[in-house]
Amino acid sequence: MNTKSRTHYSGIVQLQRVNDGKIAFARSLRKNMTLAERILWSRIKEQRCGGYRFRRQQIIDGYVVDFFCPERNLYIEVDGPIHDTEKQKKHDAHRREVLQKRRVREIRFKNEEVIGNIHNVLERILEACKRE
Repeated sequence: MNTKSRTHYSGIVQLQRVNDGKIAFARSLRKNMTLAERILWSRIKEQRCGGYRFRRQQIIDGYVVDFFCPERNLYIEVDGPIHDTEKQKKHDAHRREVLQKRRVREIRFKNEEVIGNIHNVLERILEACKRE
């Protein structure tokens, strides 16, 4: 796999250096979304959530976030059991800190919330989008 760095500009996130391997990883995540991610994506794609546009597996400062709304600088994470491990909690906290410096806000949901109560999840996302 070619891991050469290149400057990538998507028009979504300001000019940033992105490793080709990270781009391939994000593409792989798009193709292999979890059930909860597929359910949420089916409800927020094509500006179905209050007219806000979301992107899947967006790379921001080297991190891949599950869903990103560039208009509101908001990312959504859908957490499975892996996010309960200490290692992953540290990783998530560091990512949150890095992205907060970019003024990107976070909202998180457990898989079970998305699968079992998608209407509540969508309401909370819409509320977060409307907040500054």
